[in-house]
Amino acid sequence: MSSNGKEPPACGDSPPIDLQSSLEECMEALDLFLNNKFSESLDKLRPRIRDSMYHALIYATILEMQAMMTFEQDDIASAGSTMKSAQEVCQRFRKKSTVVGSITSVVSKSSGDDFTEEELHAEACYAECLLQRAALTFLQDENMMGFIKGGIKVRNSYMIYKELHGFTQAHGFHRGPSHTHLEGAVSLGIGAFNLTLSLVPPRILRLLEFAGFSGDKDYGLSQLHEGATSLNLRSMLCALLLLCYYTFLSFILGTGEGEVTEAERLLKPFLVRYPRGAIFLFFAGRAEEIKGNIDEAVALFDEGCKAQQAWKQFHHMCYWELMWCYTFKRAWKMAYFYADLLSKESRWSKAMYVYMKAAYLSMLPVDEARPFGEQEVELFRQVDSFKQKIAGKSPPTEKFAIRKARRYKASSPVLLPVPVLEMMYMWNGFTMIRKRPELTRGMMETLLEAQRTLQEAPANDYSVDDRSVILLLKGLCLKNEGQTRAAEECFLQVYKSEKKIKYDSYLVPNALLELSLLYIEMGRKEEAVKLLQRAKTHYKDYSMESRTQFRIHAALSKLRANTDDTEEASSTQL
Repeated sequence: MSSNGKEPPACGDSPPIDLQSSLEECMEALDLFLNNKFSESLDKLRPRIRDSMYHALIYATILEMQAMMTFEQDDIASAGSTMKSAQEVCQRFRKKSTVVGSITSVVSKSSGDDFTEEELHAEACYAECLLQRAALTFLQDENMMGFIKGGIKVRNSYMIYKELHGFTQAHGFHRGPSHTHLEGAVSLGIGAFNLTLSLVPPRILRLLEFAGFSGDKDYGLSQLHEGATSLNLRSMLCALLLLCYYTFLSFILGTGEGEVTEAERLLKPFLVRYPRGAIFLFFAGRAEEIKGNIDEAVALFDEGCKAQQAWKQFHHMCYWELMWCYTFKRAWKMAYFYADLLSKESRWSKAMYVYMKAAYLSMLPVDEARPFGEQEVELFRQVDSFKQKIAGKSPPTEKFAIRKARRYKASSPVLLPVPVLEMMYMWNGFTMIRKRPELTRGMMETLLEAQRTLQEAPANDYSVDDRSVILLLKGLCLKNEGQTRAAEECFLQVYKSEKKIKYDSYLVPNALLELSLLYIEMGRKEEAVKLLQRAKTHYKDYSMESRTQFRIHAALSKLRANTDDTEEASSTQL
């Protein structure tokens, strides 16, 4: 019998399992997963995935994590099918209703007291399945139809979480024996939605049919922290979301400060409990990388690879970071080595990896021997042939790499001046080396050498674009060195070249973005807002546009938050 005295709808071969026992078994399975015992974890869950909503959900979640790391179409399809089956299992445990229509109708017309504890958990699990299926929809089909399909799932999931949150916060709400796990589920859902929606520019929210919705970043973070720091089934997922935000999203889609202290505080208990846990070693490495401690980061990524051999996908995540660590040190051959490993083993974006291999070789002196006898021109020419075919779409960085490599199709190609540093900018790598002056100096030396080569070469069709690329990157180095006036001049020169730039139209909105971030640091906030608004509205259809728009949105949000804080402080003083 279940904890509420109701016989659960079993359809598997195992005898029925009550809610509390189900949660305990799933906690044990997650513990195995975090200790790198991936097969054992899945084996523990598999017997009950047809008759326990939690076994079904956690089993599907692990498969989805694998799919998101491999980008293998078979893995994505399998994860989607498993998550759909998990959703069907959760549906059987939900409160029955004769109302036809919205899946949220049962919830919205009831109060928490109308539900058994098991039914409330079923709502939370159902909402989580919807959310994860939406994530897979985006991964599998990035066209407009995919966004709309995913957006509908997201919206329905959001409505369920919103109602559950209202129930659990209501005065006099009855707390069942498994209430901690229910609270963890609600913290995960409400936290994830608030944080994600706060990052997304309004025009993208409109595409997702989320018009009128907006997220509260601080509230989202506090909900996820609550979920991550209490002992519940979702604490690991809450922690992973927070670590992704602190160590990746705030860099790639934000203004680049990162919150490494928060990440390390969050990591500490997990590293004590799972000292060899590959996932946590990876995030610890990323935290050191952000601080500019490149050697320490390399050691942790290496340790993460050695910690387990079952899931090579974890190795690929480490290889990617190791590639950038050696890039920051300008150890081009070592960086090439990891790009080569990725090109052979990872399915995420072979075009991107081959482009990076060619880019690293192009940074070596002309007379220096190339590893494995490979030649950069030939590799650049191959990039296009490795284009991804995920529902006919390529990742934005892959499209960028393919477009940049096209100039090598000519019989006498015009060489890219600093392709590695240009791609490093796309991943906001110049912010990563800000605390290490010697690394910034090294990058500046490379840029000055490229600038000299460009000045000595005869003018060609790409001259203005190439000069502007170098100026943008020089501006970032000068900003790192505290030379604000010189940095400002570099960004302004790119902006003034707007009408002469022929191919790299992404440079102007990004120069305006970087100039505005510089002005924010200098206290010139009004000028910064004007530049951000111009970058946001005046430029369309350029490479990596969505990433730039995310960063513009983050900068405007930061300015608004600072203004609100200042106004609040002033009113308090009055």
